[in-house]
Amino acid sequence: MSYRHTGKPTLSKRKQARTASHTGALSDLRKHGLAEDGGQLPSGDTLRNLTPMGLKAAARELGRPVGEMGNPARGAGRTGASHPMTGNGAVLALLGPKPDLSQLASEPADVRAAAQAAFDAPAGLGTIASYATEVPLPATGTWSNPGKGGAQADIVITAPEDGVPLLFVEIDNCFESAQVLAAKIDKYMRFCQRKVKDVDGHERPMWRTRWWVPEGRRGDQPHLPLLLVFNRIGPRNPGTVIAQLAELTEQHWKGTAYNDGFHMYDGKPTAAIDRRP
Repeated sequence: MSYRHTGKPTLSKRKQARTASHTGALSDLRKHGLAEDGGQLPSGDTLRNLTPMGLKAAARELGRPVGEMGNPARGAGRTGASHPMTGNGAVLALLGPKPDLSQLASEPADVRAAAQAAFDAPAGLGTIASYATEVPLPATGTWSNPGKGGAQADIVITAPEDGVPLLFVEIDNCFESAQVLAAKIDKYMRFCQRKVKDVDGHERPMWRTRWWVPEGRRGDQPHLPLLLVFNRIGPRNPGTVIAQLAELTEQHWKGTAYNDGFHMYDGKPTAAIDRRP
């Protein structure tokens, strides 16, 4: 990111200076058919998407299969793209990228102080390659052609080097009711319980055919954690929704409590419900 915008006199000029290098890069991508306009946002900004060819190019750069890159977000701009943009913010918050302080030696003191604060903040999870978005979790069908009744994770994080081998993230902009979110968690449960025959002929949970996690600390198969992210855009109070959600999904998370507060029981996922406002 460039800090050359800090000395500009107006908000529009600061924004233009701040994003000049990015919009120039996007123009180059458009010339090569790697990016496209995705529509106008209510703020007047233009949403840019990677095309299928752009997704393939990004897959090569990240060294990951094209099938894990997601799909082009066509039409997102028409609905304001609030959910995809919240997903971007959640990824950045969890990733916690650090600025290169050596590149800011000549910047003003307030800029260096802000960069130092970001540099000293706790480390984030994994690298950008640790994150996948809009990942189908089929309760029926296959990975490439999921059937009805399954979930779709907004974000999947695989960062075993940071002690988080597998984490699902579900994002809500405070528009959905507790009942709708409970139905989504029920779909996660259906996916977690689904078993398929692996290449060795043995039956195992379907998710284990795609992701690796270490064995559970008590010797049984680990269950999958789900992180709920509430973004205060819509009219619903997340504190009220969380309390209602805890009651509606009690059969999924209550289990048997151990002395350390960890909940685990056979055949069902575990979940931590944060009741703080």
